[in-house]
Amino acid sequence: MYDVIARMMCHAPLRHVAAAGLVGVLLTGLLPAPLNAARGGTGPGGGKTEVLPVQKAAPSVVIIDAAGSEADLRRQLRSKNGVAELGASTSKTMFSQAPTGTFGFILPKFLGLALVMQSPDLVLERVSPSTSAYEVHKLADGSGLLVGFMGKDVLTQVAPSQRPKSVRIALHSNPSEKAPHIVAVPLVKLAADMMPLRTDPKNPDSPVVFEMDLQSSSTRASTQGGQ
Repeated sequence: MYDVIARMMCHAPLRHVAAAGLVGVLLTGLLPAPLNAARGGTGPGGGKTEVLPVQKAAPSVVIIDAAGSEADLRRQLRSKNGVAELGASTSKTMFSQAPTGTFGFILPKFLGLALVMQSPDLVLERVSPSTSAYEVHKLADGSGLLVGFMGKDVLTQVAPSQRPKSVRIALHSNPSEKAPHIVAVPLVKLAADMMPLRTDPKNPDSPVVFEMDLQSSSTRASTQGGQ
């Protein structure tokens, strides 16, 4: 179609050339929504979004080394990462479409499927759909952090910004005696080969633990979590 318009413009009067230009503008407006969105834009909450994966340095692990209730620890971590709740008009969205500087929640089974299958995107909900849902932060640069709780022994291994080798971690959805410390780990550095499990298989409301590998800081980032 563009070739036809170009041939017409070679012999058309000026007013016809102007009309052809208008047709081109209209055709651009008819581009599929995903293609148009991939050029960058604003999310449901009005913030900047990052749709296409971009290679960038993975964010560092973020730790709140303090005592407190679960709600208080989550507030401290959100403040440190500079994220706020998704807009009231957004009940559910994809990570890639969420505004930067926001956080949402994902059910353990969907998180497990995404990491095991190395899906490039995650489904986030504004309100936690379960007491054992995992929290996900989308930072100002578009990168993603997965929030959970760890034991002190593992914490010392993931804390250094330069990890020479991968570390096997057990990320709990909620705090416990075994995992009292809140932490946020970069999504692009996570690799899983199994699904999350209930800490008490007989209790459907019990917290969840997700065992996976936190790759070394030298490992090339994948495209997951907006990276």
